[in-house]
Amino acid sequence: MHPLERIGRHHLERPLGSGAFATVWLAHDPELQAPVAVKVLAENWSHRLDIRERFLSEARLLRRAGSSRVVQVYDIGELPDGRPYFVMEYAAGGTLADLPAGGPLPVREALSLTAEAARGAAALHEAGIVHRDIKPTNVLLHTAPDGTRRVLLADLGLAKSLAQASVLTLAAGSAGYQPPEQAEPGGGIDERADVYSLGAVGYELLTGTVPGPPGKVVPPRRLRPELGADVERVLLRALEPDRARRWPGALAFAHELDRLAADPSVRPARRLDGVRGRLSTVTLTVAAVLAATAAAATVTVALHRDDSGDDGVRIADASGRVTLRVPAGWGRELRDSGWDPRALGLAAGHEPGLVVADDLSRWSDPKAAVDGVFVGAGGHGDVTAKVKALAHPGCRYAGAHSFTDADWHGLVRAWRRCPDGGSITESALVPAGGAARPQVYVQVRERGDGDGTDGVLRSLRVA
Repeated sequence: MHPLERIGRHHLERPLGSGAFATVWLAHDPELQAPVAVKVLAENWSHRLDIRERFLSEARLLRRAGSSRVVQVYDIGELPDGRPYFVMEYAAGGTLADLPAGGPLPVREALSLTAEAARGAAALHEAGIVHRDIKPTNVLLHTAPDGTRRVLLADLGLAKSLAQASVLTLAAGSAGYQPPEQAEPGGGIDERADVYSLGAVGYELLTGTVPGPPGKVVPPRRLRPELGADVERVLLRALEPDRARRWPGALAFAHELDRLAADPSVRPARRLDGVRGRLSTVTLTVAAVLAATAAAATVTVALHRDDSGDDGVRIADASGRVTLRVPAGWGRELRDSGWDPRALGLAAGHEPGLVVADDLSRWSDPKAAVDGVFVGAGGHGDVTAKVKALAHPGCRYAGAHSFTDADWHGLVRAWRRCPDGGSITESALVPAGGAARPQVYVQVRERGDGDGTDGVLRSLRVA
């Protein structure tokens, strides 16, 4: 079969995305003189009447919504081979999933974006539709020529009319955003299912982390301490496992988010430093590692002399899986709620980790002298290759050496004469017994030339 070059009057430019059942293309409409998105049913599903009907149902539901807060459908048709397609509004600003790549958003921005998505859901509910799959990739951003941004809900592939939703028998939704009533078939759902998903979206925009399973969600202020109690209360109410305790509808949730966004006591905190772009230039700054700790709470460490008799302190992360010993002078402040390995270019996730230092306010400033250690466990991928790719502009590279003890072997790379007058080492460790996991990434910062890295590595334990 020849590759598609046009569909109807629309000239195809490039695929925007592809799923199990369909491909979405960016196309140009010569009559409208504007870009559009064209969704085409996959060839291998064209013979399935149920899949075909579900595909067409999405177009009809989008059209039925008829809201500026929901992606508009302009046309529907059929290819010569019988596959249906429909033509939609194109949103050039990407999706919400593209925004938190460098960490959580500023608080007010995250609240406002979630409120706008909730208004889109309210428009669907008013039209008698429940979305059933609200998540960041299904919330689009349309940027107008004047720079204003409009939030649009998209992808109604799992959507149903509210009348049908009350007797649904199949589970639906995406992990992390799925309310408990959608996980089990036969329970029936209503608009409060979308409220749960919206709460999960807001949680991720504010913390940089997808919430845990229903009923086991970590309070967001543990991941981002500057969030107010009201912000946490509003999010956790949306994420209630019992839908009777959630916000009664998406519009009520949006109003509360708007109230918080307008509250002058809400800190307009800056977005955390992005890490993905800097890693593309094989540079990991100290600030990027701090961003990976998800702005965890800083606590003062109670110092205890280590059993070895050295003037040191034993440190553990919040999970208790990562422990190490650091010099007592380093162990004054701790952030211990984990890290996201994508900060190092590994697969995204939430893994055990901590950063401990004499002054964590200096940790993210490469020109400020500090003594401390960052440890991140886990992560799928080759941590050694990632460490080999790192660089620290402004520092003098001092070479690499192998590290081996009873528990670990790996690579240690060092930089001296950094802008703060100190040194940095980057280490990649794997178990000495030959197991692939857990692998560990360690960064040590020291005042002066420093020689504490190997001692820290020898004390490291990961359960």
